[in-house]
Amino acid sequence: MSSSNTVRTVRTVRRRTLRVAAAALIAAAGLSLTACSGSDDTSAKSAATAKSSSAGSSAGAQGSDATIDTKAGTSNKAASPSRTEPLADGSTAEIYQLGDQHYRLKIVHDGDVLATLEANEHDAGLDANDMFVVITAGGEVRSWMGGGHQGPGTFALAGGWKAKVTKVGELRYRAQIIGHDGVAATMKTNGHDAGLDANGVAIVLSAGGVISAHE
Repeated sequence: MSSSNTVRTVRTVRRRTLRVAAAALIAAAGLSLTACSGSDDTSAKSAATAKSSSAGSSAGAQGSDATIDTKAGTSNKAASPSRTEPLADGSTAEIYQLGDQHYRLKIVHDGDVLATLEANEHDAGLDANDMFVVITAGGEVRSWMGGGHQGPGTFALAGGWKAKVTKVGELRYRAQIIGHDGVAATMKTNGHDAGLDANGVAIVLSAGGVISAHE
């Protein structure tokens, strides 16, 4: 082989090597850009989901017998709560003891008060956009998601209870809570939700006739 042919061969190999290296760099840059773009999309979707969840909880609270904070972005600056507890939808319950058998519960999300419940010598309940909350006259709090039955009708509930739900007027429902020995309690709504602790089983009857229980 001549010296001229050898030089040409070396130059050809070098050109091919450079082309392969350049292609590898371009591919790596493309993967890096794709990864960054996917991360941005995920962050945007997470933020949108969080905003949607917050809006859903607020809308549910407005459909119930609750005191709503209409000033968006404001927080309650009253006395500190006696304690706080996490709720089923990720929001927080602030519980205030106002007296003997008298408690107030505030549902708080991102510092905003979405709804307020008050138990004064009787239990109170709320259907907040398919999250059900009960606070007893003793200050015990229960919350859960779903499991609602639309009345009127007779439904099996948690803990072996049955509920006979009857519509008696606009936003007025009555639920007879039936055990092995017959009717053990009666819940009534009069334009607002009702709550009950039936021997450790929390029950909510909404003003729209939805009943749900959790053991």
